[in-house]
Amino acid sequence: MSRDQIFKRVEDSLNVIRPYLEADGGNIQLIEVTEDYTAKVELLGACSQCSKSHMTMKAGVEGAIRSAVPEIRSVVAIISN
Repeated sequence: MSRDQIFKRVEDSLNVIRPYLEADGGNIQLIEVTEDYTAKVELLGACSQCSKSHMTMKAGVEGAIRSAVPEIRSVVAIISN
């Protein structure tokens, strides 16, 4: 399966949890799927500053992605400046 196809499947998995993030004033963006199948995401809006963002990443985002796309080996949050 190509990385483009993996990217699309990861994006689809994020679309499932996106409404929950939006309800709290946040969002998420898939930045990249690397050659070693790491999904790089950026938490946006309220999620980027939230004290619970680590829990959101581990329990929500990483769980949703890895459940829907088992090829993904890790999920990393990118911090923008």
